[in-house]
Amino acid sequence: MKRRVKIISLTANLELAKSISRRLNVPILDTKVSHFADGEILFECNETFRGDDVYIIQSTCCPVTERLMELLICIDALKRASAKSVNVVIPYFGYARQERKAKPRQPITAKLVANLIMTAGADRVICMDLHAAAIQGFFDIPVDDISAINIFSSYFEKMKLKKIACVSPDHGGVLRASRLAEKLNASLVIIDKRRTRPNVSEIVAIVGNVRGKNCIIVDDIADTAGTLCHAADKLKELGAKKVFAVITHGILSGNAINNINNSGLDQMVITDTIPLSKEKAKACKKIKVLSVATLLSDVIKAISEGTSLSFTLHDFSRTVHGKKN
Repeated sequence: MKRRVKIISLTANLELAKSISRRLNVPILDTKVSHFADGEILFECNETFRGDDVYIIQSTCCPVTERLMELLICIDALKRASAKSVNVVIPYFGYARQERKAKPRQPITAKLVANLIMTAGADRVICMDLHAAAIQGFFDIPVDDISAINIFSSYFEKMKLKKIACVSPDHGGVLRASRLAEKLNASLVIIDKRRTRPNVSEIVAIVGNVRGKNCIIVDDIADTAGTLCHAADKLKELGAKKVFAVITHGILSGNAINNINNSGLDQMVITDTIPLSKEKAKACKKIKVLSVATLLSDVIKAISEGTSLSFTLHDFSRTVHGKKN
């Protein structure tokens, strides 16, 4: 690493941060996040980072607001302690589902969060599969939205499935599903879905043929997984051979584990942008976790060395797909 790079892990992604640290051969700084009796958050670092490029690794996952406050407080601490640059790695960007006014008098909370991160003093943001790509425009600092599509496509290539159909669970996810379909040389299926209220939706129609095919539902987020499981059951009804799901961010709140266990899903593949608890992993054997540590470490290295990020992602793609440079 040509420049002085240091890594801080807050409370959300400690195992992911350790994996990134090992790959970069950069130790994690000795820090502490504690709370006052009334819940106020205190961040402390026992090492200096004056003049360093510091990378904070923190998903703003459950408890979302607490993790967000940890991040903001840490950014402020780094700026006041003269870090050369503060780079925020947010594998899962919470509040991304509130990126527009869907109804009158609703907030655009994703924009508010972007303002908070910039005001705190961040110089750069690195995310994984933002719920809406337009969120990059909410920031006036560089934002890298990294896709996990190559990780997923490599996994399914090794399974050597035949007759694959990549399924978009709604119109908004067509681009994501089509990218995986292109990688796997698969057909594209679109589910026409109507959302009646948060976490509740109904399937109106399915566009495309799924009979006798191995279907892969492609989405960025699974919260309660109710919609996902409903889609899997519907695909099985229409003659799908097997139904898989690839989800970048497995929030898996509420009855998600029961929903998955009792659904027509044969396997659900997620990443470790949000850590899967041991209890959930034990309760649901259908879940497979793939790590984004190598991808994010390559991104951090490229940024810190000032090399092309697009070339780095291209090289990562060729590596995971077993192609020689």
